[in-house]
Amino acid sequence: MARKTNAKNLTVALFRVILPVLCILLPLPLAAEDPAPNLNSHENPFVEETSINSNRLWWVGSTHVAGYTGTLLVLNRMWYSDHSRSSFGFYNDLASWKQMDKTGHIMSAYHFSRLSHYTFRWAGLTNNRAAMWGSISGNLFLTTIEILDGFSEEWGASWSDLAANTAGSLLFYSQQISWEEQKITLKYSYTSSGLPKYRPDLLGHNLGENLIKDYNGITAWASFNLHSLTHSDIFPPWLNIAVGYSATGLLGSYDNPNEYNGNPIPHFHRYRQLYLSPDIDFSRIPTRSNTLHQILTTLNFIKLPAPALEYNQQHGFVLHWVFF
Repeated sequence: MARKTNAKNLTVALFRVILPVLCILLPLPLAAEDPAPNLNSHENPFVEETSINSNRLWWVGSTHVAGYTGTLLVLNRMWYSDHSRSSFGFYNDLASWKQMDKTGHIMSAYHFSRLSHYTFRWAGLTNNRAAMWGSISGNLFLTTIEILDGFSEEWGASWSDLAANTAGSLLFYSQQISWEEQKITLKYSYTSSGLPKYRPDLLGHNLGENLIKDYNGITAWASFNLHSLTHSDIFPPWLNIAVGYSATGLLGSYDNPNEYNGNPIPHFHRYRQLYLSPDIDFSRIPTRSNTLHQILTTLNFIKLPAPALEYNQQHGFVLHWVFF
Protein backbone atom coordinates (compact mmCIF):
# COMPACT_ATOMS: atom_id res chain seq x y z
CA MET A 1 0.00 0.00 0.00
CA ALA A 2 2.78 2.43 0.87
CA ARG A 3 4.31 2.07 -2.56
CA LYS A 4 1.27 3.37 -4.39
CA THR A 5 0.68 6.02 -1.73
CA ASN A 6 4.12 7.51 -2.34
CA ALA A 7 3.66 7.22 -6.07
CA LYS A 8 0.84 9.77 -5.98
CA ASN A 9 3.47 12.48 -5.63
CA LEU A 10 4.84 11.35 -8.99
CA THR A 11 1.62 12.57 -10.57
CA VAL A 12 2.39 16.13 -9.48
CA ALA A 13 5.96 15.92 -10.74
CA LEU A 14 4.72 14.53 -14.06
CA PHE A 15 2.12 17.27 -14.40
CA ARG A 16 4.72 19.97 -13.87
CA VAL A 17 6.93 18.72 -16.67
CA ILE A 18 4.15 17.74 -19.10
CA LEU A 19 2.78 21.28 -19.29
CA PRO A 20 5.87 22.67 -21.08
CA VAL A 21 5.71 19.75 -23.54
CA LEU A 22 2.10 20.53 -24.42
CA CYS A 23 2.94 24.22 -24.75
CA ILE A 24 5.52 23.26 -27.37
CA LEU A 25 3.40 20.64 -29.10
CA LEU A 26 0.05 22.39 -29.44
CA PRO A 27 0.99 25.74 -31.03
CA LEU A 28 2.75 24.15 -34.03
CA PRO A 29 -0.29 24.22 -36.32
CA LEU A 30 -0.92 27.90 -35.53
CA ALA A 31 1.96 28.80 -37.82
CA ALA A 32 -0.13 27.88 -40.83
CA GLU A 33 -2.55 30.27 -42.50
CA ASP A 34 -6.16 30.09 -41.38
CA PRO A 35 -8.47 29.03 -44.20
CA ALA A 36 -12.13 29.97 -44.40
CA PRO A 37 -13.53 27.78 -41.61
CA ASN A 38 -16.33 25.31 -41.99
CA LEU A 39 -18.78 26.37 -39.30
CA ASN A 40 -20.20 22.87 -38.98
CA SER A 41 -16.88 21.05 -39.00
CA HIS A 42 -16.02 18.83 -36.07
CA GLU A 43 -12.87 17.47 -37.68
CA ASN A 44 -9.30 18.34 -36.83
CA PRO A 45 -9.23 22.13 -36.24
CA PHE A 46 -5.60 22.33 -37.30
CA VAL A 47 -4.80 23.27 -40.90
CA GLU A 48 -4.22 19.90 -42.58
CA GLU A 49 -2.07 19.05 -45.57
CA THR A 50 -3.53 16.92 -48.35
CA SER A 51 -0.16 15.19 -48.78
CA ILE A 52 2.76 14.59 -46.44
CA ASN A 53 4.61 17.82 -45.70
CA SER A 54 8.17 16.75 -44.89
CA ASN A 55 8.97 19.97 -43.02
CA ARG A 56 5.90 19.71 -40.81
CA LEU A 57 6.47 16.00 -40.24
CA TRP A 58 10.05 16.72 -39.21
CA TRP A 59 8.85 19.32 -36.71
CA VAL A 60 6.17 17.00 -35.32
CA GLY A 61 8.56 14.06 -35.00
CA SER A 62 11.31 16.20 -33.47
CA THR A 63 8.90 17.77 -31.01
CA HIS A 64 7.59 14.38 -29.93
CA VAL A 65 11.08 12.97 -29.42
CA ALA A 66 12.47 16.08 -27.73
CA GLY A 67 9.40 16.56 -25.53
CA TYR A 68 9.21 12.95 -24.41
CA THR A 69 12.95 12.64 -23.87
CA GLY A 70 13.11 15.90 -21.95
CA THR A 71 10.14 14.94 -19.80
CA LEU A 72 11.62 11.57 -18.89
CA LEU A 73 15.03 13.11 -18.11
CA VAL A 74 13.43 15.71 -15.85
CA LEU A 75 11.29 13.07 -14.15
CA ASN A 76 14.34 10.91 -13.60
CA ARG A 77 16.14 13.84 -11.99
CA MET A 78 13.17 15.21 -10.01
CA TRP A 79 11.69 11.94 -8.83
CA TYR A 80 13.42 8.64 -9.50
CA SER A 81 16.91 9.80 -8.51
CA ASP A 82 15.65 10.24 -4.95
CA HIS A 83 14.53 6.61 -4.67
CA SER A 84 16.38 3.33 -4.66
CA ARG A 85 16.49 1.29 -7.88
CA SER A 86 15.92 -2.43 -8.17
CA SER A 87 15.48 -5.11 -10.80
CA PHE A 88 12.35 -4.72 -12.90
CA GLY A 89 9.19 -5.98 -11.22
CA PHE A 90 5.40 -5.74 -11.14
CA TYR A 91 2.87 -5.20 -8.39
CA ASN A 92 -0.91 -5.33 -8.24
CA ASP A 93 -2.68 -2.09 -7.35
CA LEU A 94 -5.98 -2.73 -9.11
CA ALA A 95 -7.99 -2.33 -5.90
CA SER A 96 -6.38 0.95 -4.85
CA TRP A 97 -8.32 4.24 -4.71
CA LYS A 98 -11.46 2.42 -5.93
CA GLN A 99 -9.93 2.52 -9.43
CA MET A 100 -9.98 6.32 -9.62
CA ASP A 101 -6.28 6.30 -10.49
CA LYS A 102 -7.07 3.98 -13.42
CA THR A 103 -9.54 6.52 -14.83
CA GLY A 104 -6.66 9.00 -14.80
CA HIS A 105 -4.50 6.64 -16.87
CA ILE A 106 -7.33 6.04 -19.35
CA MET A 107 -8.06 9.75 -19.80
CA SER A 108 -4.38 10.70 -20.07
CA ALA A 109 -3.69 8.10 -22.76
CA TYR A 110 -6.85 9.07 -24.64
CA HIS A 111 -6.04 12.78 -24.78
CA PHE A 112 -2.33 12.32 -25.47
CA SER A 113 -3.34 10.15 -28.41
CA ARG A 114 -5.93 12.70 -29.55
CA LEU A 115 -3.55 15.67 -29.50
CA SER A 116 -0.74 13.68 -31.07
CA HIS A 117 -3.11 12.59 -33.86
CA TYR A 118 -3.92 16.22 -34.63
CA THR A 119 -0.25 17.08 -35.11
CA PHE A 120 0.31 14.11 -37.44
CA ARG A 121 -2.72 15.15 -39.50
CA TRP A 122 -1.29 18.66 -39.68
CA ALA A 123 1.89 17.09 -41.09
CA GLY A 124 -0.10 15.42 -43.88
CA LEU A 125 -0.60 11.84 -42.70
CA THR A 126 -3.89 10.22 -43.60
CA ASN A 127 -6.52 9.89 -40.89
CA ASN A 128 -5.79 6.20 -40.30
CA ARG A 129 -2.01 6.60 -40.20
CA ALA A 130 -2.24 9.66 -37.96
CA ALA A 131 -4.63 7.80 -35.65
CA MET A 132 -2.23 4.86 -35.48
CA TRP A 133 0.90 6.92 -34.78
CA GLY A 134 -0.96 9.25 -32.45
CA SER A 135 -2.25 6.32 -30.39
CA ILE A 136 1.16 4.64 -30.34
CA SER A 137 2.76 7.91 -29.27
CA GLY A 138 0.28 8.56 -26.47
CA ASN A 139 0.46 5.02 -25.16
CA LEU A 140 4.24 4.78 -25.47
CA PHE A 141 4.80 7.90 -23.40
CA LEU A 142 2.73 6.67 -20.45
CA THR A 143 4.07 3.13 -20.77
CA THR A 144 7.64 4.41 -20.56
CA ILE A 145 6.83 6.08 -17.26
CA GLU A 146 5.35 2.79 -16.04
CA ILE A 147 8.60 1.05 -16.99
CA LEU A 148 10.53 3.58 -14.89
CA ASP A 149 8.21 2.67 -12.01
CA GLY A 150 9.10 -0.97 -12.62
CA PHE A 151 12.75 -0.32 -11.80
CA SER A 152 11.93 1.55 -8.60
CA GLU A 153 12.38 -0.38 -5.37
CA GLU A 154 9.39 1.40 -3.81
CA TRP A 155 6.79 0.68 -6.50
CA GLY A 156 7.07 -1.57 -9.51
CA ALA A 157 5.17 -1.56 -12.77
CA SER A 158 1.41 -2.07 -12.64
CA TRP A 159 -0.35 -4.38 -15.06
CA SER A 160 -3.62 -2.55 -14.47
CA ASP A 161 -2.00 0.81 -15.22
CA LEU A 162 -0.61 -0.58 -18.48
CA ALA A 163 -4.05 -1.96 -19.34
CA ALA A 164 -5.66 1.40 -18.57
CA ASN A 165 -3.14 3.22 -20.78
CA THR A 166 -3.89 0.82 -23.63
CA ALA A 167 -7.65 1.18 -23.14
CA GLY A 168 -7.43 4.97 -23.40
CA SER A 169 -5.39 4.89 -26.60
CA LEU A 170 -7.60 2.18 -28.12
CA LEU A 171 -10.75 4.17 -27.36
CA PHE A 172 -9.38 7.05 -29.39
CA TYR A 173 -7.95 4.87 -32.16
CA SER A 174 -11.04 2.69 -32.69
CA GLN A 175 -13.34 5.68 -33.02
CA GLN A 176 -11.00 7.60 -35.31
CA ILE A 177 -10.53 4.80 -37.82
CA SER A 178 -14.17 3.69 -37.67
CA TRP A 179 -15.91 7.07 -37.76
CA GLU A 180 -13.11 9.60 -38.41
CA GLU A 181 -14.42 11.50 -35.40
CA GLN A 182 -14.78 11.12 -31.65
CA LYS A 183 -18.41 10.41 -30.84
CA ILE A 184 -17.43 9.49 -27.27
CA THR A 185 -15.06 11.88 -25.52
CA LEU A 186 -13.45 11.40 -22.11
CA LYS A 187 -13.67 14.41 -19.84
CA TYR A 188 -12.57 15.64 -16.42
CA SER A 189 -14.16 17.75 -13.71
CA TYR A 190 -13.26 18.68 -10.15
CA THR A 191 -15.28 19.85 -7.15
CA SER A 192 -13.63 20.53 -3.81
CA SER A 193 -14.28 17.56 -1.52
CA GLY A 194 -13.14 19.16 1.74
CA LEU A 195 -11.05 16.06 2.51
CA PRO A 196 -7.50 17.15 1.60
CA LYS A 197 -7.16 18.94 4.97
CA TYR A 198 -7.12 15.53 6.66
CA ARG A 199 -4.35 14.11 4.44
CA PRO A 200 -2.58 16.98 2.62
CA ASP A 201 0.44 14.73 2.08
CA LEU A 202 -1.69 12.54 -0.20
CA LEU A 203 -4.52 14.76 -1.40
CA GLY A 204 -2.64 18.03 -1.86
CA HIS A 205 -1.74 21.17 0.07
CA ASN A 206 -3.36 23.65 -2.33
CA LEU A 207 -5.86 23.83 -5.17
CA GLY A 208 -3.22 23.15 -7.83
CA GLU A 209 -2.29 19.87 -6.14
CA ASN A 210 -5.90 19.03 -5.26
CA LEU A 211 -6.86 19.12 -8.96
CA ILE A 212 -4.49 16.21 -9.57
CA LYS A 213 -4.25 14.34 -6.27
CA ASP A 214 -7.66 14.60 -4.60
CA TYR A 215 -9.52 11.64 -6.08
CA ASN A 216 -12.50 12.49 -3.88
CA GLY A 217 -13.18 15.62 -5.90
CA ILE A 218 -12.34 14.32 -9.37
CA THR A 219 -15.02 12.93 -11.67
CA ALA A 220 -14.17 11.05 -14.87
CA TRP A 221 -16.76 11.37 -17.65
CA ALA A 222 -17.60 9.57 -20.87
CA SER A 223 -19.42 12.18 -22.95
CA PHE A 224 -21.62 10.91 -25.82
CA ASN A 225 -22.51 13.16 -28.76
CA LEU A 226 -26.23 12.66 -29.37
CA HIS A 227 -26.38 14.09 -32.89
CA SER A 228 -23.48 11.98 -34.14
CA LEU A 229 -24.59 8.75 -32.48
CA THR A 230 -28.26 8.97 -33.45
CA HIS A 231 -27.88 10.77 -36.81
CA SER A 232 -30.95 12.76 -35.78
CA ASP A 233 -31.37 16.49 -36.39
CA ILE A 234 -33.46 16.69 -33.23
CA PHE A 235 -30.22 17.15 -31.31
CA PRO A 236 -27.89 20.09 -32.06
CA PRO A 237 -24.40 18.95 -33.12
CA TRP A 238 -22.78 20.24 -29.92
CA LEU A 239 -25.14 18.55 -27.40
CA ASN A 240 -23.78 15.60 -25.41
CA ILE A 241 -24.97 13.39 -22.58
CA ALA A 242 -22.27 12.41 -20.10
CA VAL A 243 -21.90 9.48 -17.70
CA GLY A 244 -19.57 10.16 -14.78
CA TYR A 245 -17.69 8.03 -12.26
CA SER A 246 -16.08 9.10 -8.99
CA ALA A 247 -15.46 7.93 -5.45
CA THR A 248 -15.36 9.66 -2.08
CA GLY A 249 -14.21 9.05 1.48
CA LEU A 250 -10.74 8.10 0.24
CA LEU A 251 -7.99 9.10 2.67
CA GLY A 252 -5.72 6.23 1.70
CA SER A 253 -5.25 3.96 -1.27
CA TYR A 254 -6.88 0.87 0.32
CA ASP A 255 -8.21 2.06 3.69
CA ASN A 256 -8.28 5.18 5.83
CA PRO A 257 -5.97 5.90 8.78
CA ASN A 258 -7.32 6.86 12.18
CA GLU A 259 -4.98 9.80 12.59
CA TYR A 260 -2.57 12.07 10.74
CA ASN A 261 0.44 13.62 12.49
CA GLY A 262 -1.12 12.77 15.83
CA ASN A 263 -4.49 14.36 14.98
CA PRO A 264 -7.55 12.07 14.90
CA ILE A 265 -9.35 11.71 11.57
CA PRO A 266 -13.14 11.31 11.45
CA HIS A 267 -14.56 8.13 9.96
CA PHE A 268 -15.57 8.44 6.30
CA HIS A 269 -17.42 5.83 4.28
CA ARG A 270 -15.54 4.87 1.13
CA TYR A 271 -17.99 4.51 -1.76
CA ARG A 272 -18.39 5.00 -5.50
CA GLN A 273 -20.65 7.51 -7.26
CA LEU A 274 -22.28 7.46 -10.70
CA TYR A 275 -23.59 10.54 -12.53
CA LEU A 276 -25.74 11.42 -15.53
CA SER A 277 -25.52 14.96 -16.87
CA PRO A 278 -25.92 17.02 -20.07
CA ASP A 279 -22.71 18.28 -21.63
CA ILE A 280 -21.35 20.27 -24.57
CA ASP A 281 -18.81 19.14 -27.15
CA PHE A 282 -16.74 22.33 -27.42
CA SER A 283 -15.15 21.16 -30.67
CA ARG A 284 -18.57 21.25 -32.39
CA ILE A 285 -19.48 24.82 -31.42
CA PRO A 286 -19.74 26.85 -34.66
CA THR A 287 -17.14 29.60 -34.96
CA ARG A 288 -15.65 31.66 -37.78
CA SER A 289 -12.22 31.61 -36.16
CA ASN A 290 -10.07 28.54 -36.82
CA THR A 291 -7.81 29.55 -33.94
CA LEU A 292 -10.77 29.71 -31.54
CA HIS A 293 -11.97 26.37 -32.89
CA GLN A 294 -8.55 24.91 -32.16
CA ILE A 295 -8.59 26.25 -28.60
CA LEU A 296 -12.09 24.89 -27.97
CA THR A 297 -11.07 21.50 -29.33
CA THR A 298 -7.95 21.43 -27.17
CA LEU A 299 -10.05 22.24 -24.08
CA ASN A 300 -12.60 19.56 -24.88
CA PHE A 301 -11.34 17.42 -21.97
CA ILE A 302 -13.26 19.63 -19.51
CA LYS A 303 -16.80 18.68 -18.50
CA LEU A 304 -19.24 21.60 -18.56
CA PRO A 305 -20.84 22.45 -15.16
CA ALA A 306 -24.47 21.38 -15.45
CA PRO A 307 -27.31 19.69 -13.55
CA ALA A 308 -26.52 16.07 -12.69
CA LEU A 309 -28.29 13.05 -11.29
CA GLU A 310 -26.10 11.05 -8.90
CA TYR A 311 -26.52 7.51 -7.65
CA ASN A 312 -24.54 5.92 -4.83
CA GLN A 313 -25.16 3.04 -2.43
CA GLN A 314 -25.01 5.29 0.64
CA HIS A 315 -27.69 7.85 -0.28
CA GLY A 316 -29.41 6.46 -3.37
CA PHE A 317 -30.36 9.07 -5.98
CA VAL A 318 -29.23 12.68 -5.42
CA LEU A 319 -30.05 15.61 -7.71
CA HIS A 320 -27.43 18.35 -8.16
CA TRP A 321 -28.76 21.52 -9.75
CA VAL A 322 -25.23 22.41 -10.84
CA PHE A 323 -22.40 19.89 -10.63
CA PHE A 324 -18.81 20.09 -11.80
